[in-house]
Amino acid sequence: MKRVTIRVPATTANLGPGFDAFGCALSLYTDVTFEEAASGLEITGCDEAYAGPDNMAYTSFCAVLASLSEEVAGVRIHISSQIPICRGLGSSAALLVAGAIGANVLRGSKLSTQGLLNITNAMEGHPDNLAPAFYGGLTASMVDNGLPITVNFPLHPDWEFLALVPDFDLPTPLARSVLPTQLPRADAVYNIAHGAMVLKALELGDEKLLRNAMQDRLHQSYRKSLIPDFDAIQALIRTTGAAFCLSGAGPTLLCITQDPQLEEKLARKLPAVTQANWDMLPLHVEFQGARVIRAE
Repeated sequence: MKRVTIRVPATTANLGPGFDAFGCALSLYTDVTFEEAASGLEITGCDEAYAGPDNMAYTSFCAVLASLSEEVAGVRIHISSQIPICRGLGSSAALLVAGAIGANVLRGSKLSTQGLLNITNAMEGHPDNLAPAFYGGLTASMVDNGLPITVNFPLHPDWEFLALVPDFDLPTPLARSVLPTQLPRADAVYNIAHGAMVLKALELGDEKLLRNAMQDRLHQSYRKSLIPDFDAIQALIRTTGAAFCLSGAGPTLLCITQDPQLEEKLARKLPAVTQANWDMLPLHVEFQGARVIRAE
């Protein structure tokens, strides 16, 4: 086999209080094709700024080959992505996962998915986006002795997801820079309790419980200052009955609801509370994680 294409779903992380732990795969995708060559590196399908050796698909590709004690000769990489960059929908994790799986498949699939998660988590630093990208569905993850441990949780079938994606980005390093280095004990307890309730509400389909549980005191109240009109948009969404949170580090805002008319309602009302342009993307949970869609 000399050529393989990997499809990886978008992901939303945190889900309110589950900072660096909760994640869910969603129905946007990045397809990355890897074709072995005699020498050199060629990356197409992305902005020129990302077409060098620092590209995350390439760095994870090389990391997996290194773990197998194999050298990188040459590779051509083509990226076709629906996932917006630097918007909190797992665009970086998707590339890392694609590169890891691509290298593994081209070398006979010698490593398990857990092994690939171990390698990419060491690169990313936290498994919240990586885990659902690999496994699909709703996941919670922790890191124990440097290694990620992930479990899947059930989701009620009636949930609808609506991502509000703005016309500006928010690099993760900036979003992390505004977070406090210490938290009061009461805030830590608050997040532990609310995180547990988020998982149960998503399982039961309990809208009221989810609305209350998705509040947190660890990151959203600090990051909202980086997102214009955050408070006004949050107030509007609360009038609809939908649950609301940042998607990952933002700036995408995520609504979770059982109301199929939510997009229509927000389309009428959103322009009145914000001057930014927001794309509304209706999404569903992707229960199948990253996978090979073509191999030659």
